Amino acid sequence: MDYIEIEAKCREEFRDILIAELSELEYEAFMETGDGFIGYIPENGFDPKQLEALFAKYNELAPIAYESRNVKEKNWNEEWEKNYDPVIVDDRCLIRASFHKPARSYPYEIVINPRMSFGTGHHETTWLMAQSLLDIDLHEKNALDIGCGTGILAILASKKGAKWVVAIDNNEWAYHNAVDNAILNGADNIEFKLGTIYETDVASKFDVILANINRNVLLDEMAEYVKYLLPGGSILISGFYVEDEKDMIDLLEPLGFDLQFKKNKNRWSVMCFLKRTGALE
Repeated sequence: MDYIEIEAKCREEFRDILIAELSELEYEAFMETGDGFIGYIPENGFDPKQLEALFAKYNELAPIAYESRNVKEKNWNEEWEKNYDPVIVDDRCLIRASFHKPARSYPYEIVINPRMSFGTGHHETTWLMAQSLLDIDLHEKNALDIGCGTGILAILASKKGAKWVVAIDNNEWAYHNAVDNAILNGADNIEFKLGTIYETDVASKFDVILANINRNVLLDEMAEYVKYLLPGGSILISGFYVEDEKDMIDLLEPLGFDLQFKKNKNRWSVMCFLKRTGALE
């Protein structure tokens, strides 16, 4: 089967949003580049007018340039092997694909076969979330991972001793990929759900919530997320820049949260907030 390759150039903060949109349009694989991304779709499923309409929706916010070309069928496993290197987080956690050799010198090791899901440890936000999660006590606690992507953070939470983890994603491909990755890691205490926070049945409250999404989604949905957090619990968030930190503080403080810590890497930020005892449920 031949494919259409789309090479898009866009601002970095729009890359994940555009990839998420394209993943709903039968695109089967994505590769991040220095100034955007490359996406692949079977030739018989490519609709240039649909693509033009999608990019036009975001062009008012930021210019998007793209080219399309025909390519022969690719071996996606080969492509991942060429483009996906292991990730090391603070010499405490190795994130690798199944085709990489294991290394026993790290306290935690996560095996991720990412396919076209989001969250391989390479992006600053995933790295920051993983680093922060390594410093949070999860022993015998329950965790909720919102927008789990490959399942990398849910799996790390499981390996860190969480009693029970619920992980949700509204992308069907990501959902199935996360389930497969959990099996690869023997993380059998993770319950995966397909849908948004509004659509899924999350009939419990949690000690820790993880949300590595993007600024606009966090601002829109945060009030819903925190309903599922126990008083005294922590919410760890990323997917936004350092200059957006004040917006997150202004959003969460009135909801009964205090900033516990924040970190940044290449302008990307991660923040951890603690829910005050007695905060509104």
